[in-house]
Amino acid sequence: MKKTRLTQIVDKFRDMRIAVVGDLMLDVYIWGKTSRISPEAPVPIVQVKKKSCCLGGAANVMRNVVTLGGKVKAYGIIGNDSDGNEMKKLFESYSIDPASLSVDKSRRTTKKQRIIASAQQLLRVDFEDTEKLDDIIRQEIIIELKKLIDSKAVDAIIFEDYGKGVLNEEMLNQIIVCAGEKNIITSLDPKPGHLLKVKGLTVMKPNRSEAFAITGTFSRGNGMAVKDDKQLHAVAARLLDEWEPDYLIISLAAQGMALFRKNAEMVVIPTKAREVYDVSGAGDTVIAAFTLALSTGADPVEAAEIANHAAGIVVGKVGTVTVSKDELLESFNRGI
Repeated sequence: MKKTRLTQIVDKFRDMRIAVVGDLMLDVYIWGKTSRISPEAPVPIVQVKKKSCCLGGAANVMRNVVTLGGKVKAYGIIGNDSDGNEMKKLFESYSIDPASLSVDKSRRTTKKQRIIASAQQLLRVDFEDTEKLDDIIRQEIIIELKKLIDSKAVDAIIFEDYGKGVLNEEMLNQIIVCAGEKNIITSLDPKPGHLLKVKGLTVMKPNRSEAFAITGTFSRGNGMAVKDDKQLHAVAARLLDEWEPDYLIISLAAQGMALFRKNAEMVVIPTKAREVYDVSGAGDTVIAAFTLALSTGADPVEAAEIANHAAGIVVGKVGTVTVSKDELLESFNRGI
């Protein structure tokens, strides 16, 4: 992509309004070092040096949109607890209005706590409730999203599903139909363990293992070149046929990503990561960057190239992190 074209797209990020709805999480990191094994059990002893918190899950998509320059309208569930209050503070630190978040007193705020020693994750502890969400709360979210769509106060909607109970098929189908009538982009990051079969999305973004799981296909993982991977092509064809998204983006780890469309040749975008330290949140970055770029009027190949550079940046860092507009431009300037 030429620098002038990239600059045109990135400069428009600031005008884009993206609604993100899905499963919110608080990511907590316990940082320390380890030098010996516990006498109580064959596990390392971690001497804790510090603790940090950041937005995860759908909330990480939101903050990626913001750090890239876009505007976010946030929809999701938090509990009436200290972790929920911490999330509100983090939202405010990114200038994301937490007022549209729903509070469910019967549920805990989802928290993923990771213990890191010498840049290596040793353990993750999950605190979560995954029971069916109260229909009244979900209906309130649907009503608010429809208002945004009807008033054209949003350029795109991202559905971020982690199978924690916020999203269901009926909800997505209602919003997708309404958004389609107003030519508003809809994007879904699917969860194979919580399959939401919907049609008419603008963007569907699984990674390779998720794409295979969604179609019930066993992956041989043979490591062949993407253009020669007939099994991958067959899986993509099924997803396009059964789900009917305009654009199917499949993340391929070290092989980059592939863009599939009906009646068009597959486009492979090679990885831009120089060194991989942590893939946590990379998928969140991809769907945020791709949707944001697409909403500016970028074509899908341009949007995929931008998303690929963004992902290459975040996997080179430890933890659930974001990418800034300046980092994105620098990545293109380096030509990596």
